[in-house]
Amino acid sequence: MRVDDDEASPNGNGLSVRNGAVAFATTHWSMVLTAQGESPAADKALEKLCRIYWWPVYSFIRRQGTGPEEAEDLTQGFFAVLLERRDLQAVRRENGRLRSFFFASLKHFLAKERRRATAVKRGDGRRIIPLDELLARKRTDLEPADTLSADRIFERRWALTVLGRGLARLEDEYRTAGSARLFERLKKFLTDEPDRPSQGDIAHEFGMTENAVNQAYYRLRQRYRELVRDEIAPTVIAPGDTEDELRHLVAALRP
Repeated sequence: MRVDDDEASPNGNGLSVRNGAVAFATTHWSMVLTAQGESPAADKALEKLCRIYWWPVYSFIRRQGTGPEEAEDLTQGFFAVLLERRDLQAVRRENGRLRSFFFASLKHFLAKERRRATAVKRGDGRRIIPLDELLARKRTDLEPADTLSADRIFERRWALTVLGRGLARLEDEYRTAGSARLFERLKKFLTDEPDRPSQGDIAHEFGMTENAVNQAYYRLRQRYRELVRDEIAPTVIAPGDTEDELRHLVAALRP
């Protein structure tokens, strides 16, 4: 899935995504802070964090040689204890990046659980997220398990999660505009799918010129970049770190 590393173009409100990061940058960190409490709002914030980022966590645990059922328990347990330390200084020690904070916390959690050498049932048996349902929707075998380290799998799955959320938002926009079918054709160029049609094929199908198709794809790609940056911005504390994090995620997806 390609996201180019050039500057963000202005959005519909005339504000660049880079500047927009100032407004969005505290979103996920606010969820982290809220989830530390004991209230319905805290439960909701924790569940939202889990639903967004469970996939790289579960994949990392599975790559450690853990069976599916135990990996589900450990994933639930990790999210249940993630914020019990109430140590937000740990976030800053991880360069203020949610990805690094999760990764360091996950390794710490698993090391502690191995020392205990016992099954994990956290939160009074509470199942924070319906992993069975989420796993049924997600293909967890995108990369051969024997060719990637657990660290690499975490990084790749995190990147795919962030980029996938941007793509889902883009699809919603096109669907709302009544252009879902055009989106399905053009998105194949973003992902380099082998069966992607030529621009000439799309032009013929939609009664457009090839130049119009090229312009349509350019607009789709630009908007995709903006949405991906919007997804990254809440996962870093400093707005200026958005571009560095984007480059890191793109690099994580390279062979």
